[in-house]
Amino acid sequence: MGRSRRTIPEELLLLALDPATGTTAQPQSLDLGLAGAQLVELALAGRIAPDGDRIAVVLPRPTGDPTLDSALELLRRRGSPVRAVHWIGGPRLGLRQTYLTHLERCGMVHAVAGQMCGVLPTTRYQATETAISREIRARLDNAIRTGVPPDPRTAALAALAHAVGLGKHLYPGNEGRSSRSRLRDLIRHDPMGGLVAHAVMDVQNGVAAQPRRAPATGRQVAGARPTAEAAAGVPAQSASASGSMARVGAR
Repeated sequence: MGRSRRTIPEELLLLALDPATGTTAQPQSLDLGLAGAQLVELALAGRIAPDGDRIAVVLPRPTGDPTLDSALELLRRRGSPVRAVHWIGGPRLGLRQTYLTHLERCGMVHAVAGQMCGVLPTTRYQATETAISREIRARLDNAIRTGVPPDPRTAALAALAHAVGLGKHLYPGNEGRSSRSRLRDLIRHDPMGGLVAHAVMDVQNGVAAQPRRAPATGRQVAGARPTAEAAAGVPAQSASASGSMARVGAR
């Protein structure tokens, strides 16, 4: 996978970054959204595909993106398709910080050290490439305004933005109500994005016991059948798996 295109996790994080405070909106649900965005990006790269409400690895070849490849390797080690809600709801070690550090290294954000209550060290992030953030936002705005079905990447980004609750951050107040509604409606334009977005919302709502019937899609694994896999959480990423981009620092 070339690095000429920003990944969906990167774009989701840039959308969530508040330019006024340097913090991310909806931080807890954003962590789930980033895990889901990795699945969508891997699907777009042809590495995984939906199998009912599960995710199956169809091509274990690395993408060249260290963080995505860590996720791909963990999925491969499972040996059988994993339910999207179990993957997204599994523990993650610093995934949001990993992507913030990556964006800083790429020059898209700038870390600003500070203190909370004059004692606790904190780090805030200011966007430096504001044109990129405006372009991402413009794609969502255009899809909402025109009603024209967006491309799969934009549709998936919109689905995840809705799932993690960014609608009220992007389109606040009563005047943004119709835009939030149309943002939600964009979830239907990409099957994988829709599957992952519903899984993110199910994890937040504590609904993980019953399988969700996924929409039929040509990207499903031919002949694959769900297994009677026990309902267990996904193992956390090891520090070594994401260490190529991880950063130890004050939050």
